[in-house]
Amino acid sequence: MQIFGVDIGGSGIKGAPVDLDRGDLAQERHKVLTPHPATPKGVADCVAEVVGHFDWSGPVGITYPGVVTDGITRTAANVDKSWIDTDAGTLLGERIGQPVTILNDADAAGIAEMSFGAGRGRKGTVIMLTFGTGIGSAVFTDGRLVPNTELGHLELHGHDAEKHASTKAKEDEDLSWQHWAHRVQKYLAHVEMLFSPELFIIGGGVSRKSDKFLPLIEHVRAEMVPAELQNNAGIVGAAMAAAGR
Repeated sequence: MQIFGVDIGGSGIKGAPVDLDRGDLAQERHKVLTPHPATPKGVADCVAEVVGHFDWSGPVGITYPGVVTDGITRTAANVDKSWIDTDAGTLLGERIGQPVTILNDADAAGIAEMSFGAGRGRKGTVIMLTFGTGIGSAVFTDGRLVPNTELGHLELHGHDAEKHASTKAKEDEDLSWQHWAHRVQKYLAHVEMLFSPELFIIGGGVSRKSDKFLPLIEHVRAEMVPAELQNNAGIVGAAMAAAGR
């Protein structure tokens, strides 16, 4: 069974049909740059371009980098503020002309990892963290998702943690892997103090380079592993949500 998944990020919007039996992309993904400003209309046009690239007809799952409740986007940390309280489900559905399911991006990535990746079969508390333009989070207890946790906005050193420890912070400040790993370590220790997880799954595009920073992180008791689906996890999870899984 195939369902289409789209992952809206702060820098890019990517999507592809997903093989839900394998938990993997059925075709090579198509990506376009996120418009700036990232308004609802501008992003909807880009989503339509990604879906149209495959001439897709059928349900579409779409991730959003913020809180989503019943298809309404409630926050807008890394996109235009006009997203706040937008009926994104209706907007995107009308723009692409297909049934749409929309959910938080890290929640989608976590759902995919818990079913097909690093969290498969794991009990207890598992926290997926996606490092990119911001830091997304998905918290699971015995495999059940606690949606819209947004742990990237925990206060760390007087600021949103994602302003200090995201991949964007590393790039903007030209940090070495060791310096950035030290920041990530402080963030993980803070999250661990609050939630005591058994497992951290580290996702986002930087998960492809986990060997450069995970071995540098110390003084965190929880097991730490890179996301197995890497940066495709959001697309797979979006498709799973659209299929009701």
